[in-house]
Amino acid sequence: MGHMPDINVSSKMAPSISMIDVGGQLLRTAVWRGDGKARPILFFNGIGANLEMVAPLGEMMRDRCDVIVFDMPGIGGSPSPIKPYRPSTVGKWANKILDYYGYDTVDVMGVSWGGGAAQQYARDYPDRAMSLVLLATSAGMVMVPGQIGAIRRMANPRRYIDPDYMIKNFEALYGDAVDDSSKGHTSRIMPPTKRGYMYQLIAMLGWTSVHFLPNLKQPTLIMSGDRDSIVPLANARILKSLIPRADLRIVRGGGHLFAVSRANQVVPIMSRFLDDHADDRLGGDN
Repeated sequence: MGHMPDINVSSKMAPSISMIDVGGQLLRTAVWRGDGKARPILFFNGIGANLEMVAPLGEMMRDRCDVIVFDMPGIGGSPSPIKPYRPSTVGKWANKILDYYGYDTVDVMGVSWGGGAAQQYARDYPDRAMSLVLLATSAGMVMVPGQIGAIRRMANPRRYIDPDYMIKNFEALYGDAVDDSSKGHTSRIMPPTKRGYMYQLIAMLGWTSVHFLPNLKQPTLIMSGDRDSIVPLANARILKSLIPRADLRIVRGGGHLFAVSRANQVVPIMSRFLDDHADDRLGGDN
């Protein structure tokens, strides 16, 4: 699979890594073990993103809870997919991973592509997904498209294999300025396989959550950057209008990767939201 990037942002905490069979498909999975008693977080990553990119979140959450994330087939350290899959399949895989580690209920978080997977998971497994955090994402096929230039650059595979190309086009791609956090982001990238990236892309073709969002019972935090050139802010407003128990927070000056570039700002907001709803039951009062 090539060189594996250093999974640690610092030496303070290393994740537990396992290769888990989820029904014939092996998935490389990481758990950042937290010291706190809060519910664990099941994290769905963005398209083409290997689990190393979640290391900053795992590090920053270490005082409150565990964080579980896995590489999609053909992404990071997971072998290429055996066959095409849909978001509902991703949810089944996630359930097997939670069973493997012995987790019961979780808070569910997803960014970009992973935000769609998180919505599907919350719908399919309401007894397990207690709260929902959606970052820089949309309702799928029913969405306001991003800027053509950003989407064109995003489709170029050089963003995975050429760090200079990524840095040069970082702001045009994501809407975030180039700084130490963006350079750290590029250093953690591992190129996906062609088949892995293609299957992950087509998994969401024709998919939308519009028809089931009004039935979601989970308290939901929606966060979006107002400079996101890939998933514009209007998509977060659509989600807010459809999800009954939703709260929208706008990250001023944030681009598509605000969860990384503004981690010090957004992680406390997410933590407070999850703590405020730690004792909620689905369908209960806020």
